[in-house]
Amino acid sequence: MSTTDSVELERPLRADAARNRELILQTARKCFAERGLSVTLNDIAHEAGVGVGTVYRRFADKDSLIEALLATKFEAMNDAAARAAEETDARQALRVYLMGVFEFRARDRALADAIVRAGKARPSIVQERDRLESQVTEIIGRARAAGVVRVGFDYRDLPMLTSMVGAVADTTRAHDPNAWRRYAEVVIEGVLPSDAGAPMLGEPLDRESIERAMHAQS
Repeated sequence: MSTTDSVELERPLRADAARNRELILQTARKCFAERGLSVTLNDIAHEAGVGVGTVYRRFADKDSLIEALLATKFEAMNDAAARAAEETDARQALRVYLMGVFEFRARDRALADAIVRAGKARPSIVQERDRLESQVTEIIGRARAAGVVRVGFDYRDLPMLTSMVGAVADTTRAHDPNAWRRYAEVVIEGVLPSDAGAPMLGEPLDRESIERAMHAQS
């Protein structure tokens, strides 16, 4: 067999490897978002329809896979912060960012845990995390200078607020996937107080939905 023939035979293998890697990443993103970081590589392999060995050939362990996904998460959040910063009104800029990050968390159970892991990730991911902090700090600074944000509010408050809204999203997802928006609005109004007479978003869950949601968490 010629050298050219050997190269031609290798090309489909490289393409298959690339497709498998992308399939594993897409499946992991979905599994982590829906079920959190407790998902195992075996679970991901089963969901993706590939062998466990295929997953381990692409990613040495779960941390390696999470790190690969972290890059896309920070890219998305940095894009969201950049769009929010384009708002000319300082209050609206912070509102847009807050609702955006709450929506990220509502869709992705693993978001908070993944971000905590960023501090131990490769330098390029740490750099993206720091860029996000810088962008959001600037947005908050604009709101502070305009006198529209609660005194003392800080970038460091965001993880806890995001976790609060995320807990609502996780509890109510099966009964009303948009219920979190109602409570996110309460949080945002607490950070950016304006018209006390503004109506709340959506409707409160009925008694049956609340009982089912709480039972699911017990």
